[in-house]
Amino acid sequence: MYSVKLNNNRDFPVLGVGTLFATKEGEAEQLVKDAIDIGYRHFDTAMVYRNEKEVGAGIKAKISEGVVKREDIFLTTKLWCTYHRREKVVEACKTSLSNLGLEYIDLYLIHSPSAFKEGDDFWPKDSDGKLMIEYVDYVETWKGMEECVKLGLTKSIGISNFNSQQIDRLLKAATIKPAANQIECHPYLNQAKLIAFCKEKGIIITAYSPLGSPNAIAKETTQAPLQDPKLQELAKKYNKTVAQIILRYLIQHGTVPIPKSSNKKRLQENFDIFDFEISKEDKNAIDALNKNIRISHLRRLKAVSYVT
Repeated sequence: MYSVKLNNNRDFPVLGVGTLFATKEGEAEQLVKDAIDIGYRHFDTAMVYRNEKEVGAGIKAKISEGVVKREDIFLTTKLWCTYHRREKVVEACKTSLSNLGLEYIDLYLIHSPSAFKEGDDFWPKDSDGKLMIEYVDYVETWKGMEECVKLGLTKSIGISNFNSQQIDRLLKAATIKPAANQIECHPYLNQAKLIAFCKEKGIIITAYSPLGSPNAIAKETTQAPLQDPKLQELAKKYNKTVAQIILRYLIQHGTVPIPKSSNKKRLQENFDIFDFEISKEDKNAIDALNKNIRISHLRRLKAVSYVT
């Protein structure tokens, strides 16, 4: 598996498997087992996905079979928004580790700059059904993330859904620089400016919803990238699927995509993208498809910026 170097010199596989929506009993575990057999070594989960136990079980099963060693696997999970107080971050990280059944996390991310009201409910709402926000500064949250590194709970730490202003502010206070920023990224939202900004700061971009998240909440009027005529034309030209074209493009675009599929055939197809390269001309044509359209809407995660 090809990899890039994070800013702490750790290897980060350039293609991963997302596990969002892998919530049926046994689904995430089987997905991980199948993916490891195919050759994947990078897996992405989160406390809020409620499947950390199954993801961990899949990894441990393949370690027990002798297919992989723990150090072969790169695992990302995320701090949820109800644990943003500095004092709660280590507790949440330890909970995720317990769920996973592993000794350490490879990359631990702040899932969003926003903080929600603490408690057992991941999506706390008031009597009017509105999400209950708490004003916890993500800089304070980051100090808790740095504690997780110092305690050996995670090898690397990063962020998710942060914009350039928020990153700039965080960098001024950080003693450990974020290794990655996980954001929505696909041909209709290619994030060129944010990718360039993060590259300048030594932060790798992880691209979630790389295929447009056909199963995610999306505008009904928004065409998915998988149906785009230009991408379909390029798929024929390179004798690849549209998904393969998109994933190859995103890697050449400077990101690490993490598509999700529970279908073993699609997992294999998504993995078979290292035997060709998209020409500069065709990459430019895909760049031109950018519409700055979000397919996975994050209204509930609208961040408090703390930028003055």
